[in-house]
Amino acid sequence: MTMQTGAKLMTGAEAVIKTAVAAGIDVCFANPGTTELSLVQALDRCPEIRSVLAVFEGVCTGAADGYTRVSGRPALALLHLGPGLANGIANLHNARKARSPVISVVGEHATWHIAANAPLTSDIATLAQPMSHWVHTTTRPESAAADMAEAIVQATRLPGGPATLILPGDVQWAQVSVAPVAPTIPAPASPNVDETERAARALRS
Repeated sequence: MTMQTGAKLMTGAEAVIKTAVAAGIDVCFANPGTTELSLVQALDRCPEIRSVLAVFEGVCTGAADGYTRVSGRPALALLHLGPGLANGIANLHNARKARSPVISVVGEHATWHIAANAPLTSDIATLAQPMSHWVHTTTRPESAAADMAEAIVQATRLPGGPATLILPGDVQWAQVSVAPVAPTIPAPASPNVDETERAARALRS
């Protein structure tokens, strides 16, 4: 569930970053490439999020995991295509085991370019699946903000864990008139008393 406020013209990348700001995210650990230039520009225009450049994607994902564990807040990792995600997978594995709310934003070739099978083309969603609690590819720039909001919700609501949002280049640079989306995180459900007591008895025995 989301709520929207004040729509204005912006790129799909800006809509994604402004949605992260609306969720209280204040840091992005980044190792971008040319595919993510629109996201880099969006981060540059958004001082509320501090962008930390790393020279290796495993540093991005490890730092994002560590940051969430220390701060208790979600963090972004900006990665370059499938090979960049693959370089960060080991620490996303750790984040998934810890259920850390790391949101990986992974650039993808423009939708009309994927069929050309460029050297870095890969099945990003399949690479992300084993190490992600939730994976989604945005196909329309108009849905970029809502998809980012859903990624944040999926990462932060219990039991939660890493979420991966894949953003094609043409989704990032397209101009859209949308409102930043403030994710609404559901309150955690109350623990089941019977299950808790059953677990306590098992531990005592």
